[in-house]
Amino acid sequence: MYDLYFWPAPNGLKISVALEELGVPYTVHPVNIGAREQFAPAFLALSPNNRIPALVDNDPTGGGEPIAVFESGAILQYLGEKHGRFLPADVRGRTEVAQWLFWQMSALGPMTGQAHHFAKAAPEPIPYAINRYADEVARLWGVLDRRLAGRDYIAGDYSIADMACFTWMRQPLPTLDLAAYPNVARWRERVGARPGVQRGVAVKP
Repeated sequence: MYDLYFWPAPNGLKISVALEELGVPYTVHPVNIGAREQFAPAFLALSPNNRIPALVDNDPTGGGEPIAVFESGAILQYLGEKHGRFLPADVRGRTEVAQWLFWQMSALGPMTGQAHHFAKAAPEPIPYAINRYADEVARLWGVLDRRLAGRDYIAGDYSIADMACFTWMRQPLPTLDLAAYPNVARWRERVGARPGVQRGVAVKP
């Protein structure tokens, strides 16, 4: 049913997790970002921003030509809407999930990505940048830890918001004091124990 253009980075793993949780058939098409395959014209036609992942639905609701979707948050919403799972139907629940999905897309993902880049991949160490992004990631973990106080999942029942955040929080920065985030720790263990999540994060190119 689906073609997933994928590399096992956090944004790609969001979608493999979602597809495994839904139990729907899909074919993986590797896009090796280390080899800059995301800049190939064929992939650009699917993902104008040259970023993985991209999803093609070969059997869209209502029929017609396949639908290509780029941006991992939009893909998660598309899947939730189409299959009626992991995205509440009521306006209040749907809004809760959307807020935390967009929080991940606008804050947790970009800040974590920059933190890892300046800590590990920058050609020379820049202490200000390393500390700036590490501190912001720590703040964001605090935001989520407070949100999860007394909750099993981020927005009520398990949802696409949990999928989106989990793949970015599987491998914490070494500078984080994990003991400071007990609610996140319990949530990570709970989400990580789901069979669909385990299958999704194990998907290889």
